[in-house]
Amino acid sequence: MGSPLVSPAGAVVAAVVLFAAVSPATAFPSGLPPGAPPFPNPWAAFQNLSGCHMGEERPGLAGLKDYLSHFGYLPPPPSSSPFTDAFDHDLEAAIATYQRNFGLNATGTLDAPTVSQMVSPRCGVADVVNGTSTMAKGSHGNGRHLYAYFPGSPTWPPFRRDLKYAITATSATAIDRSTLSDVFARAFSRWAAATNLRFSETASESDADITIGFYAGSHGDGEPFDGPLGTLAHAFSPTDGRFHLDAAEAWVAGGDVSSASSPGAVDLESVAVHEIGHLLGLGHSSVPEAIMYPTIRTGTRKVELESDDVQGIQSLYGSNPNFRGVTPTSPATSSREMDSAAGEGRRPDGVFVFFVGAVAAVGLLLAP
Repeated sequence: MGSPLVSPAGAVVAAVVLFAAVSPATAFPSGLPPGAPPFPNPWAAFQNLSGCHMGEERPGLAGLKDYLSHFGYLPPPPSSSPFTDAFDHDLEAAIATYQRNFGLNATGTLDAPTVSQMVSPRCGVADVVNGTSTMAKGSHGNGRHLYAYFPGSPTWPPFRRDLKYAITATSATAIDRSTLSDVFARAFSRWAAATNLRFSETASESDADITIGFYAGSHGDGEPFDGPLGTLAHAFSPTDGRFHLDAAEAWVAGGDVSSASSPGAVDLESVAVHEIGHLLGLGHSSVPEAIMYPTIRTGTRKVELESDDVQGIQSLYGSNPNFRGVTPTSPATSSREMDSAAGEGRRPDGVFVFFVGAVAAVGLLLAP
């Protein structure tokens, strides 16, 4: 998806802006199992479980069950009875569901492709919400379209088609405010181009429908970030409006992400376009080329909406009569409205703890 990064004025942005919390010494940790990604990964130990199947008992399976529970494939265990290291029927079924979501052979065993997908650093996103997969495997209308919505298909109401967003927390990132404004304006413009939605930036948090911020570790929403290349970002379904990014990532906010010096460089606009889809009500797609597919590789740029994204979002909000199927690279339908100093801001209703509740927190995976 390699169109050049262009500023609103049309000038190519040449600078590469990085915020990296990973040093060269930790970027390539030694002693990882064969096939493990060459960077810190909280799930690298899952490599040791490759080949594990029903009926076995192996150290580390309890951790894998925690992982699957975290992302919605298993219910959380009761506090009095934590997960065990036994490969039981529930684990087999959960793995099979995971495999179907990611287009893998649904064997229910921990084969090498499944483990490889699971150890890919990812966000704190559940793929299954209240028992319903957000990675649809069916079709909508004519053709094979795999976009999905959250349970209940929450959307912004018809009387809220002009949405304001505020960049509210930037102290944890070294990226300057002007660059951030440009990146997010471009990201929002891609969705505005395909719909009848309009977006503008405001400096007033209390006036914003959507709030965007960079955070490290636990930051008060029950979805703690975990350092470089684990959780990239997460956003909440309509009409909550929260969009959080992990400040520990090596974010590239301008220039060619493929030439960035960090092995874990992540394109900020690519992640922003994906998360905005969640803010508007889209779940994950099973189409690998779609913006709403859950994974993105380091050092790559993926910002153009694909057919699956467009049909999904237009099914929710209708189409822009001027849309010609190509998303502009500059924010033609987005603008910045710097009206006043940031206020206290509203508190979104509901606290979502990994997709068990009224508000769904969603985010993006990262594939090595």
